[in-house]
Amino acid sequence: MKRSCLYYLFPVLGTFFCLWYIFASTSEGIYTDYIRLVNSYLPDIWNPAKFFVPDIFTRIPVNYLGRIINVAFFSYSTMFDRVLGVLALGLSGGVLTGYCLRKKLSFIWVAVLTAVVFSLNKWEMLTNGSGWAHFLSFVCFYYHYELLDRSWKGGEWPGDRIKLILLPFLTTLLVAGPYCAVYSATVVLACCVLFFLAEKGEKVKYGIYGLSTLIPFLLYMWSNSYAIEDHAAPAEVSLLTQLMDTPGFFVRFLIKSFSSMVIGGEAAENIFSSNTPFLILGLLVMGLYLLALWFYLKYRLYKDSILPLMLMVSGGMNHVLILVSRWIFLEENYGISSRYALQFQTGILGIILTFALLIRKKRIKNRFALRLAAAGVCMLFLAGNSYTTYAEIKKVPNRKKIFVERGEIARNFEQYTDDQLKAEFEYRRSRADSGAKVRSALTILKENGYSIFSGDFIKEK
Repeated sequence: MKRSCLYYLFPVLGTFFCLWYIFASTSEGIYTDYIRLVNSYLPDIWNPAKFFVPDIFTRIPVNYLGRIINVAFFSYSTMFDRVLGVLALGLSGGVLTGYCLRKKLSFIWVAVLTAVVFSLNKWEMLTNGSGWAHFLSFVCFYYHYELLDRSWKGGEWPGDRIKLILLPFLTTLLVAGPYCAVYSATVVLACCVLFFLAEKGEKVKYGIYGLSTLIPFLLYMWSNSYAIEDHAAPAEVSLLTQLMDTPGFFVRFLIKSFSSMVIGGEAAENIFSSNTPFLILGLLVMGLYLLALWFYLKYRLYKDSILPLMLMVSGGMNHVLILVSRWIFLEENYGISSRYALQFQTGILGIILTFALLIRKKRIKNRFALRLAAAGVCMLFLAGNSYTTYAEIKKVPNRKKIFVERGEIARNFEQYTDDQLKAEFEYRRSRADSGAKVRSALTILKENGYSIFSGDFIKEK
């Protein structure tokens, strides 16, 4: 019991740290994606016509429930959404901590994982709030991976088999949204591997688990076929054409995205004056992926645990997915954005857990070299993420100031032009009608007494 309390203290402290951060660096008010959400769903949050649409699964249905609760009890508070995101991040840390307890890994490994999970390299996701469901989706991903890992080692708990069948439906269709692609591919591939590795009597269940993940993904893809893409991107040619014209752009984009897992993009841009440091760090992280994968296969760690492999595969595929989906902005630093840290960190967690399992194994030659490599990996990610977090903490007063000033502008939005509103609220600045959209969203909030126009907020002011 004491051991469990000590282990779970890490994600609890990480959660409180991130809660402090969002309250210290932000204040009430909408911007960016909230403009679209307010215009699309408020004030008639109970309107079934806005819920039962062909592309419903792409809109992440759990958001509807969150929005109803937020409007009914919190007058549509953006801080409520931010808190939900942090709590979900804490649950992710809790799932990983539970895995470490089950595998009897040292609390030092839990500390390292905590430093990565709660790093402020994902500050943009934490401060925005509109992406709280994405934090929740990763809780579901990690929990699913943990369930599958338990089933592989014969450590199933009562009800695990039912969960492994139902969880992908709930995750993919209600929570994950566009994040379900990598998640579904990871689980299906893992089930295929386990199907071939399992004893004859166990093969059927992995086939069922794989189908239970594939079916909701196909339903999501059907729903997604009705979605209308709305990207304000500068690219005017196809992926293949752009790849043929500027192959170096794609290579640099991908390598740089890996570097962001050592030092956050914004912090790195402030200290790196050329592409070289980005590329060195990116190649180093890619090398660590390969090294960890080689160790994983060489020492047959899959006989002990499938979860680290799933995390590494998921992280790697997320890098590729971001490249394929975001090259259209023609900005090679786009992949180091803070908004993708949540996706990319899964691979880093897999690398760390691979070394944790290796250190625990006996009968490995050159154990000193292995321990040295493990220490180097931990120090690299700890140093980079600690610096990123430190740099972000220093920016807390400035971020708070921006939110407060934006709130003042919002309360007096009638006095500003559409162009000024478009610039101040960071909403699709390349669109001619963006300013009008901002004005429309603020009008809805004011007429209904939501967010910065709510009675409770005004009293606090």
